Amino acid sequence: MNIHGKDIKIFTANSNPKLAEAIAKELAMPLGKSDVSTFSDGEITVSIHESVRGSDVFLVQSTCAPVNNNLMEMLIMIDAFKRASAGRITAVIPYFGYARQDRKAKARDPITAKLCADLLTTAGADRVLTMDLHAAQIQGFFNIPLDHLQGMSILADYFNEKFKDDKENLVVVSPDLGSVTRARKFIEKCDASLAIIDKRRPKANVCEVMNIIGDVKGKKVIIVDDMIDTAGTLCNAAAALVEKGGATEVYACATHGVLSGPAYERIENSVIKEIVLLDTIPVDETKSSKIKALSVASMFAKAITKIYQDESISPLFG
Repeated sequence: MNIHGKDIKIFTANSNPKLAEAIAKELAMPLGKSDVSTFSDGEITVSIHESVRGSDVFLVQSTCAPVNNNLMEMLIMIDAFKRASAGRITAVIPYFGYARQDRKAKARDPITAKLCADLLTTAGADRVLTMDLHAAQIQGFFNIPLDHLQGMSILADYFNEKFKDDKENLVVVSPDLGSVTRARKFIEKCDASLAIIDKRRPKANVCEVMNIIGDVKGKKVIIVDDMIDTAGTLCNAAAALVEKGGATEVYACATHGVLSGPAYERIENSVIKEIVLLDTIPVDETKSSKIKALSVASMFAKAITKIYQDESISPLFG
């Protein structure tokens, strides 16, 4: 393995080509020429149409829905680059799927996040660049270097500007006890008080809000989370903040908009005024007037440049 390649080349598969194009544009370079398609039986085939010998290759691919297809596309492309003698291969994974399967919650559970980490290494990835893993300790699942970007700074900047003249009435809400650290980091950039929702989950994708810790009465609140999946938890929390807590306005933000199942319908029918997401996963803003997407292309482009130049990426967290 070379320390790094002779030049940068950006490639993408099919999960989020719009983001890959935006990253390449930020870097003032074209996307690498490649095709990723499937045979009639569903097998994935990859063709790389330019030399990558000795190059520093960055493959942009979120493992969002369809998760297994996108994961296999990435693994096969990495294998193709390795066999084509790429100098170094970095898997740029804005959204890392299977991250919620990071531990054995009950007997005989798999730890699929670790399995995915091993698959990436076996395929030939030399390092990983990702954003806001569901559990930060997943970084330790990898036996190769991993750079972990934080999308909260982009979201905090947005709301900081939006409420710059009304910060005394602003409360940042953690949707559960596990997200308190994330909410505190948000508050560091967006001066506000903190509230926490104490909840219990009877079964998967069903959440019952129990109590609100903190004062939100008469306040504008921002619910901060790492991802929104079916939006059941989020919409229940928003309703509780208004009905039980007395909040006047509810906003929400998250790095990853998974938005599966009835998510769009729930969001549109909720008390939430606006939901701000990052484009680590493609977001269809036309499905709900309440959804706004912000781009992570600039942050990833800066990180790619620093990785190529063997510089620290920690200034990007400032």
